Amino acid sequence: MELKTPLYDCHVALSGKIVPFAGYLLPVQYPSGVIAEHMAVRQKAGLFDVSHMGEVFLSGPDALSNLNRLMTNDFTSMTDGQVRYSLMCNENGGIVDDLIVYRMNAERYMVVVNAANRQKDAAWMRDRLSGSVLFEDASDDWAQIALQGPRSRDILAKLAGASSIPEKYYTFIENGEVAKIPCIVSQTGYTGEHGYELYCKPAHAAKLWNALLEAGREEGLIPCGLGARDTLRLEAAMPLYGHEMDDGITPLEAGLGFAVKMKKPDFIGKSAIEARGPLTRKRVGLLVTGRGIARENCPVYLGGAEIGRTTSGTHLPFLAKPAAMALLDIAHTEPGAAVEIDVRGRKIPAEVVALPFYKRP
Repeated sequence: MELKTPLYDCHVALSGKIVPFAGYLLPVQYPSGVIAEHMAVRQKAGLFDVSHMGEVFLSGPDALSNLNRLMTNDFTSMTDGQVRYSLMCNENGGIVDDLIVYRMNAERYMVVVNAANRQKDAAWMRDRLSGSVLFEDASDDWAQIALQGPRSRDILAKLAGASSIPEKYYTFIENGEVAKIPCIVSQTGYTGEHGYELYCKPAHAAKLWNALLEAGREEGLIPCGLGARDTLRLEAAMPLYGHEMDDGITPLEAGLGFAVKMKKPDFIGKSAIEARGPLTRKRVGLLVTGRGIARENCPVYLGGAEIGRTTSGTHLPFLAKPAAMALLDIAHTEPGAAVEIDVRGRKIPAEVVALPFYKRP
């Protein structure tokens, strides 16, 4: 049986089309439609319920050493109020999940995990902790709302003072206040646009949601669902677990080497990644040049030989082009290569391109 987020009644009141997703009932779209929601985020602003995401806390004298062993990034240089992206690998170098780490202080960190992986991630971390560290899965204690788009700061400023608005990307204010509601305010997002993610207590979520919608009305803010969240992240070439990442794909193959610090003394999966040697495949972009739309798991061909498979694909609303991401043999990942994608038995031409497809001005 699917769960409801604290904003479920708000979605119903706004005529959101509710679907099951990652164990929750969430809006896939509103009457405005996916394309209108996507364009609102690119040009104005959109509001998302992401309360299905998980929040776990590591605290204590050994919290940092455990993070550095569990995850691929290095958190040693982090300061209070910083956010850092990382992967968590298994012993074979495959990806358990990608996550966002928030440093509250030197001995307390919040880790945000993907909704579908919450239980798996929590168990993975808990089973591998050592030393003086306390692990807490506090996911049910938080609601999360994402305000995304070029006008998001103007909207937030109507409800929050300057001291509650983080000025830099990947930083946060732990004790912020928005619409007189205590919030963690983070300058992060999953859309490729400037934006914020607000964490508050579930009891305050509906009030915060409605206050944001009202404050953003003149700015063109509209509620957005899972459909636009997916097209936006794909257009910005942001990976999604189960597509561009899984337990058999390494972070380097997924093109996420910036979050893998091989010079660290150790992390789970490091020796396996080293043992694999040079890359044999890599994530790339494919721009469809023929007629058709490629989805996930379509074979990609060059000269009659299969060279890889798509991991995600759709029509990109802002760029007005069909495109896909794919894992291809390393020899065929140079931009400009002409390939074909098999879409339900019909091969359509495409071109290998550099990622991301879209990058905000």
